[in-house]
Amino acid sequence: MNPTIRTIDVKSVVTKSNLPVTDYAVNPYVGCTHACKYCYACFMKKFTGHAEDWGTFLDVKTWLPIKNPARYAGKSFFMSSVTDPYNPQEEIYGRTREFLRTFQGVDISLSLQTKSDLILRDIDLIKTFKNVRVGFSINTLDENFRTDMDNAVSIARRLDAMKIFHAAGIRTTCFISPIFPGITDVPAIIDAAKDFCNLVWLENLNLRGNYKPRILQYVREKYPQLSPLYDAIYRRKDMRYWAELHGVVSDYAARNNLQYVRNRDDFSTDFDAPPVIVNFFFHEQIKKS
Repeated sequence: MNPTIRTIDVKSVVTKSNLPVTDYAVNPYVGCTHACKYCYACFMKKFTGHAEDWGTFLDVKTWLPIKNPARYAGKSFFMSSVTDPYNPQEEIYGRTREFLRTFQGVDISLSLQTKSDLILRDIDLIKTFKNVRVGFSINTLDENFRTDMDNAVSIARRLDAMKIFHAAGIRTTCFISPIFPGITDVPAIIDAAKDFCNLVWLENLNLRGNYKPRILQYVREKYPQLSPLYDAIYRRKDMRYWAELHGVVSDYAARNNLQYVRNRDDFSTDFDAPPVIVNFFFHEQIKKS
């Protein structure tokens, strides 16, 4: 089914961010046609006026010219917090590319996060930013599970794109997100990416809103042996799985001479530093049961 596409006018594509890792968020689109079944950003639908399901529509933003981009020098930007800057429709509308062109030559810190190798189109433009990081979201190496969960490009294509950016001297991130308990093999993903990424971020699966019952039903149907685990975590708030995963990742890092930190303020952003595994986006405090 083809997504519903419309163009909307906005005053600005740059918004102050509440995320702890950036000053500003940049979302060139509303909605996301990658249609991830676990997408936390689906809450945005209530602000759009769309009746369609999340993942089946995309609003293409047009904004007023950004006056004096240099006034943002020294600030950090994240693309994107509630959409993918490289939705397939970016190839047609080029809104992410428009933003990059506007800020070319401005001394900003820029992070781009995507599930698409379309970002390779802009590699020469991205290389002109002095402080830039390109991240790829990967939460499985199993293409059957991947196709159940999203409409983005294959994991192999994401890893290949990461390798190309890394070879070009651009810092890269492997964002293992969200970690599905018992399904996402974190050490295997790190093994697949560690030779051409500078940073690994970890984020636990945070079930909330209307997609919580959908994901739990999916697990019951496709992974019935894991239903008791998901019930323990997401119905009884038992956090032992995440505490155990922390130990697994910590041991893996020690065996592979990788730096592992749990505090986001401690990790290195040095390009030449070894890969850093950051046990970072825990949405709930881990407590011993």
